[in-house]
Amino acid sequence: MAKAKPGKSSDREFSAQVVDGVDRTPSRAMLRAVGFGDADFKKPAIGVASTWSMVTPCNMHINVLANETEKGVNAAGGKAIQFNTITVSDGISMGTEGMKYSLVSREVIADSIETVVGAQGFDGFVAIGGCDKNMPGCMMAIARLNRPAVFVYGGTIMPGKHSDGRDLDIVSVFEGVGAYANHKLDDKGLKEIEEKAIPGAGSCGGMYTANTMASAIEALGMSLPNSSAQNAISTEKKDDCRRAGEAVLQMLKSGIRPSDILTKKAFENAITVVIALGGSTNAVLHLLAIAHTAGVKLTLDDFTRLGKKVPVLADLKPSGKYAMSRLVEIGGTVPLMKMLLDKGLLHGDVMTVTGKTMAENLKAANPYPANQDIVHSFDNPIKKDSHLVVCYGSLAPKGSVAKISGKEGLYFKGKAKVFDREEDCLPAILAGKIKKGDVIVIRYEGPKGGPGMREMLSPTSAVMGKGLGKDVALITDGRFSGGTHGFVVGHITPEAFDGGPIALIKNGDQIEIDAKKNQVNLLVDKKELAKRAKTWKQPKPRYNRGVLAKYYRHVTSASEGAVTDKFS
Repeated sequence: MAKAKPGKSSDREFSAQVVDGVDRTPSRAMLRAVGFGDADFKKPAIGVASTWSMVTPCNMHINVLANETEKGVNAAGGKAIQFNTITVSDGISMGTEGMKYSLVSREVIADSIETVVGAQGFDGFVAIGGCDKNMPGCMMAIARLNRPAVFVYGGTIMPGKHSDGRDLDIVSVFEGVGAYANHKLDDKGLKEIEEKAIPGAGSCGGMYTANTMASAIEALGMSLPNSSAQNAISTEKKDDCRRAGEAVLQMLKSGIRPSDILTKKAFENAITVVIALGGSTNAVLHLLAIAHTAGVKLTLDDFTRLGKKVPVLADLKPSGKYAMSRLVEIGGTVPLMKMLLDKGLLHGDVMTVTGKTMAENLKAANPYPANQDIVHSFDNPIKKDSHLVVCYGSLAPKGSVAKISGKEGLYFKGKAKVFDREEDCLPAILAGKIKKGDVIVIRYEGPKGGPGMREMLSPTSAVMGKGLGKDVALITDGRFSGGTHGFVVGHITPEAFDGGPIALIKNGDQIEIDAKKNQVNLLVDKKELAKRAKTWKQPKPRYNRGVLAKYYRHVTSASEGAVTDKFS
């Protein structure tokens, strides 16, 4: 980490190198054109990393939030400078070649924020994310740079309203496609869901990946209390942005860095909160990646260790009843975290961006209303242990991640129906070619094989829409949307492209998923598998140029977080 020049204020460690002194006159001249005055050159320079875009409703309002953050920075004595990074929409690109860019965008976001903050000499920054990969991308940049920083979540969307009164969201649309194929929904019914599911700005409204990662980051201590549980369009979210701007300046004065916050205990807190909320399997992938970037040793086995003692308490979509906005109504994530702390399941002594410990932040937290049924008590959990089940076995010798809510059962055995890419699978489901007792296998969709490790929301939603959620399982070396539910196992490692056992499966092979023993097994004789392995050939890379080719060459396995900066 670069040190401040002699005589320079410690809260301007980096900006002083850019604007102080006669030799920096050209820099000051350029900054005057973008709004700097004489007084501004004496203030800490604070970046505001905005993921604003009209690509997706998740991010369409973040320009407004960036403006509020700028106000908070400036009011606290800093000089805010806004800049943008990219976003892509998982929901829009799902099921297409475009979805291969989704996980790649996490790395691009991290790289771009690091690049701007490093190049421009910002003393600290606020990063604002909305869609799924924005959040881990922002956090990876925060960990790399290790300058005072706060993450702000763009907030959850309000649910759409069906004419029959039920809440709708993006998963309602995906599952509507399956119901339509199963003749349980007509043209008019599907069109109504399409028109009403997404009413405005904000991230997808269940405990899907965006809300999961926002909650995990709050539990890490890197965002302000309840930042993860606010509606996108609300006075609370605007206030959160202004206070985040103030918090960065206070971190500068106090000398608090992300490395003081991102400890092993903090990651254990994040895992605990994700489990209690019934969060997305993508949290496993992203927390591994953030921990790697922060230099914290975190493995798949940490999820298993914590999962044995942490119950699922929140009855949230996709497996549960309620949208995230309903959790917001009863107090958000703070009361849940206080419950976990009081039960001895959270580390209260970890530092946070408020300058206080987690226990201090939660000390005055009010409990949930007595009559609510969204967050259950420890005496009446949704599931007594984690729904995120790390499985090994003959099909996943280096690990896989299952999402087992308990509603599907804990054991499944069936015949393989093999597809070498996602596009081949969905038509088979919609055409009724997948039957009760089948195990759908979608392979060559891993970090390298895709490349990009696509999410399988389209096929899993089609399975649910066809009414086969308890009768069909799906395994993949790809991953799942936070909106996925059903008997599913993803992140299978080694992936098919690397010659993992998933590459050797043939139609009709027996596959066993045992969530009690944490095993996923291919029930084929070892001699037969050895014979198949001798004839297997690695396919040619699907891309030889551009960002997907670069990603394929550098990405690690899913069990290591699918990072691209591990060089030893």
